[in-house]
Amino acid sequence: MKSLTAFLQVLLLELGERCGVSTIRDCKTITERFEHEGQSFLTITLPSFGADLQKGLDQGYVDHDLFQGFSWTGGLPRLLGGFLDLVFDRKTGRLLDIPDVNAISALRQITLMFAKMELQCSPERVEAAFTGYLRCEQDLRSSDREFKGSAFEQFSRIGAMLWRDLLTSVDQQVYDGEIIPKHGSGSTADGLRGNSKYNQTQWTSRLEEYFPHGEFLFSSWSHFGDTEIEFLEPGAEVPVKVITVPKTLKSPRIIAEEPTCMMYAQQGLFEVIQEAYRSFTNSRNFICSDSQEPNRLLARKGSITGTLATLDLSEASDRVSNQHVRALLRNHPHLAAAVDACRSRKADVLGHGTIRLAKFASMGSALCFPFEAMVFCTMVFVGIERELKRQLTEKDVKSLFGQVRVYGDDIIIPVEYTSSVVSTLHSYGMKVNERKSFWTGRFRESCGGDYYAGHDVSIVKLKHDFPLTMDHVDSIVSTVAFRNNLYSRGYTSTVDWLDRVIRDVLPVFPIVQPGSRGLGRWSSEPFTAEKMCPDLQVPLVKAAVVGHIIPVDKLDGHGALLKYFLKRGVEPFQDKKHLQRAGRPQSSHIKLRWVSPVTPVRDGTLTVTGR
Repeated sequence: MKSLTAFLQVLLLELGERCGVSTIRDCKTITERFEHEGQSFLTITLPSFGADLQKGLDQGYVDHDLFQGFSWTGGLPRLLGGFLDLVFDRKTGRLLDIPDVNAISALRQITLMFAKMELQCSPERVEAAFTGYLRCEQDLRSSDREFKGSAFEQFSRIGAMLWRDLLTSVDQQVYDGEIIPKHGSGSTADGLRGNSKYNQTQWTSRLEEYFPHGEFLFSSWSHFGDTEIEFLEPGAEVPVKVITVPKTLKSPRIIAEEPTCMMYAQQGLFEVIQEAYRSFTNSRNFICSDSQEPNRLLARKGSITGTLATLDLSEASDRVSNQHVRALLRNHPHLAAAVDACRSRKADVLGHGTIRLAKFASMGSALCFPFEAMVFCTMVFVGIERELKRQLTEKDVKSLFGQVRVYGDDIIIPVEYTSSVVSTLHSYGMKVNERKSFWTGRFRESCGGDYYAGHDVSIVKLKHDFPLTMDHVDSIVSTVAFRNNLYSRGYTSTVDWLDRVIRDVLPVFPIVQPGSRGLGRWSSEPFTAEKMCPDLQVPLVKAAVVGHIIPVDKLDGHGALLKYFLKRGVEPFQDKKHLQRAGRPQSSHIKLRWVSPVTPVRDGTLTVTGR
């Protein structure tokens, strides 16, 4: 972690030269605070500084509620003061009439690039995350008691206006038995991995009506009697397993592993819902999740015109109640029953026992993302209707194409409805993160796109500490990607420093184009082909390549046949050994190989720039 402070000093020097400010005192302060506070200064304290900067940009001034824990001179903090003076007036703390966009970008890159490093939290922070998960359940039960009367009817009516055609289509597919199940790649609550999922022997009574085991667990009826299936009644169902995965040093991410049979059915429903998203006008314009680019474009537009707000929700997935989803589906009985059948009702929370869930689904369920988008978007339109003080019409809805967009917990709405929408979201039990929501000034962020007055001030983030040996595979991959993204943004001196770090670990580090399998460096210079592939006649270079060791997991018999029939598309399996090995990699390694440095494109040709 100490190498990160050395890197930060190099970056500070380059950004200081770019903006014409001295960073000598900043380097000294950061080094001293890191030695005193440790890695939390880089991963928690500096990101807090960056978040306060964004709030200052949004409200148009800096006050002493911001930048707490930092010493001040006049109306601004001393740390990174040279950059801050190009953005705010030091005497008054007011935003300058024409703030320096390069300084804004520099401040964000310096303070926020370590915010998402995947680090193991302390046991106390992990326990606090589990406690928060349980507290969220209690909050949901309280908000469920208020979800009745006019609040319920308004939500249900607007949900029907928005999604009636989409949900009717999926409801018909469920009724016609067109759902094709699918296994996910992740871990499951009952411990099945990889190919073993195709030989599952547990099913639930609740699944049987819409997901009959005879059709879902066997490749043909001739195998029906070969395997004894254990049917679980509701009280005996396997609960989801609530676990943590690394997110930041401040807090882990809470997810839930679903039982194999539940995820199997959920994935089938997810597929038809996603396809329906693409088929209907409202979903295409408001919630389609094929790309984050529409959100980013609207965020940029909002930063220019000031007419669009970007909102961010906290604990978004965990605050969608099962009652919200039931209200959306109340006129679609077959889909409602199928969704309920494959929804897990209980959760095993580490150290806290098994609880009954009020939330619709934890992050980890295949149905979590598509339904939360419909729920959040419905709440947005409820808020708009409340602001208009009249019932919405179809014409009103169409008029908001290109102004309302929901992707996960990132929401974009017209500024004039912000107060009502935020109040509505809160009334339905959501939590709007006001530190990451913007509607007053000229800063906007959504789906990784950050903009000030139309200028892209997005940053490059580092996920892992720098590697020390070739065994540190994740760190190597992270550092190479970090280096190349910085290169694409013109950080010349910083990239040179990172090249030396990478070359200390990798024996070769050739020039490659984006998309190459080899771990190489992007450059304006052309690559040098070291030899030609005799079969494909494409240039080759020697580069480090990441390989993965897939667990041995042999599959034969009707399980192998089931896997074949469940495969999507007409192309054969890419992995010829998929019946011998399957599942997520046990480990990764790096080897030197001859690889193409060029960029593959969709039509199978290659884009070559080199010699």
